[in-house]
Amino acid sequence: MSLSTVRGTLSSLQSCREEIGTTMVIVTDVAIDLAESHGEETNPGIKQMEAMILECAKLDREINCFVEIVQQVTGEVTSQQPEAMFSLSATVKERFTERTALLSDAELQKHQKVVAFKDSIKNTLNQGNEETAENMEELDEDIAVTQTQVNFTCPLTQVDMVNPMKNKECNHHYDEGAILAMIKARHSQKKNCRCPVVGCGNTNVKQSDLIPDQILRRKIQSKKTDGNRT
Repeated sequence: MSLSTVRGTLSSLQSCREEIGTTMVIVTDVAIDLAESHGEETNPGIKQMEAMILECAKLDREINCFVEIVQQVTGEVTSQQPEAMFSLSATVKERFTERTALLSDAELQKHQKVVAFKDSIKNTLNQGNEETAENMEELDEDIAVTQTQVNFTCPLTQVDMVNPMKNKECNHHYDEGAILAMIKARHSQKKNCRCPVVGCGNTNVKQSDLIPDQILRRKIQSKKTDGNRT
């Protein structure tokens, strides 16, 4: 087995992780639809979607674990004798088995998209209850439009977000690509990333604090669709 073959396999696995992420977004969208139409967290359909999300999260975690181990082992091999390549597969298998044995299903609840799923369902149900109680149809349309525009705009790009991410520490939203690029740039300078929202006291925005906000993403997509119709 050559290192070029290993790199090709890792690239394929990373693509697989991206497909899993897309699947989890779709599953969450379906669950949100169910929550909007039925308004019950205990709905069997929502429970099935949650089970699917957890299975996807487990697979994503295992692939990520495998990729990390392969990268670690191949890094060790390149600094040793070429003969070490012959034991590469066995070494990876041994370490992967050891690593996965330490993992627990309870940890899946912290997976970024599992957290996003639960937040989306909770917020959808809460929003439905608030709309019923307050009769949202009677809100002033101008105020509603203004609030929507503010909520949809990324503080970094100043345009509507494509993949909005919510900061669970300060509750502000940013477009995924923009905030990740900002975090990477600041870290390359050995500095923390401050929340770009004016007046926010969050001086250390971390990638682990960001959660996909699929409800907001759906609203942005709906706004875009409505705009294309007019």
